Amino acid sequence: MFDFANQAYILLIITVVYGDLFTRVIVGDAGDGYRLGNLLWSAALALSNLAVVASAPLLGAVMDYAAAKKRFLFASYLATVAATTALYWVEPGDIALGFLLIALSNYAYSLGEAFVAGFLPDIAAPAEMGRVSGLGWSLGYLGGLCATAFTVLVLGEVSAANYERIRWVGPFAGGFFLLCAVPTFLWLRERARPRPPGRGYLRAGAAQVAGTLRGVGRLRDLAVFLVSLLLAASGLAIVTSYAFIYGAQVIGWDEQGRVAMFIVTQLAAAAGAVAFGLLQDRLGAKRTYLLTLLLWIGAILAIWRTPALTEALNRAFALGWQAQDVFLGAGCLAGLALGSCLSAGRTLVGLFAPAGRSAELFGFWGLTLKLAAAIGLLGVGTLQLAVGLQPAILLCAGLFVAAFLVALAVDEPRGRAHGCALVE
Repeated sequence: MFDFANQAYILLIITVVYGDLFTRVIVGDAGDGYRLGNLLWSAALALSNLAVVASAPLLGAVMDYAAAKKRFLFASYLATVAATTALYWVEPGDIALGFLLIALSNYAYSLGEAFVAGFLPDIAAPAEMGRVSGLGWSLGYLGGLCATAFTVLVLGEVSAANYERIRWVGPFAGGFFLLCAVPTFLWLRERARPRPPGRGYLRAGAAQVAGTLRGVGRLRDLAVFLVSLLLAASGLAIVTSYAFIYGAQVIGWDEQGRVAMFIVTQLAAAAGAVAFGLLQDRLGAKRTYLLTLLLWIGAILAIWRTPALTEALNRAFALGWQAQDVFLGAGCLAGLALGSCLSAGRTLVGLFAPAGRSAELFGFWGLTLKLAAAIGLLGVGTLQLAVGLQPAILLCAGLFVAAFLVALAVDEPRGRAHGCALVE
């Protein structure tokens, strides 16, 4: 249910609506084809992700010591709701306020992602983690579908002329998260028992993090996988933050195309998360992860070549398609791989995590995802200044290829066996 609730934020604010609103309306053209807005959007998200990198491992260790995962999750949830709702007061031209609220809300949301992932080993046996993780991602996309469908149909298009209606996207996303996450806090139980901290929770947590860093060298497969995940998540961060910006600025889609892309990708993502979650339990999380990376490489190449592919198809078959029609097909392929890629990654971390250290290790999982987001977003934001957004998207394909090659060195059975080797 937490996955169901928090997708309203990632879809409405980061992917579908507010990114496009920020770059094209709040910042505006500035005579540079929205390149300044794109750079500031990347910088706000990168800054918040770097803040997560600095804090998530220590907070994860403190949660393990204090058995306080639920309390930390609740604090991140309230902060996300408050900062997201406050986006209502950002006016066109209020670049500094918009930048600040995006950075704050994304920081709180991202911490919550890492915190809730730490519950996975508590609620699922190793043989069930793929199914449970995949179900969570799938429910997340269904939640996002409900929230964004309402926004697109009721609040209308992203434009300066429609600003007085579309500005309600912040309060709606915050309210959806606020209400739909209530079952998590009513019924989820903290299963761990607090350990006597001795020197205080913060010092004990810092010592545990230092021990983890020393011990991770002995968890070879976890370390190698985190490198692969760093590369893959860099590409994913670019896609989730720029997909609808790319559609508006490069494809030039109309409102019908934007709505169709949203619906198709969410349904494909929900189906992919369930299907690949079941596949994980049969093929293993590593093979499933590699398969999703191959899908991503194909999807990014199709996105990059969308205008040329449209011309070629129309010439060859006299179809009369528009670029947004071909872009829709590429989006469907990307949707299938979207949730399943991170779901398989979350499962691998859960399988490799030693007992009693799950929150801490998932803190490092969150650190990897957020460091990756900062790298990917700063990379594409800087690159698009020089060459434009369309060629800059090829950075994603390169990142997914590198992630695939690194992941080939991961041995899943050995990684699971070595999980007990991490000592304080």
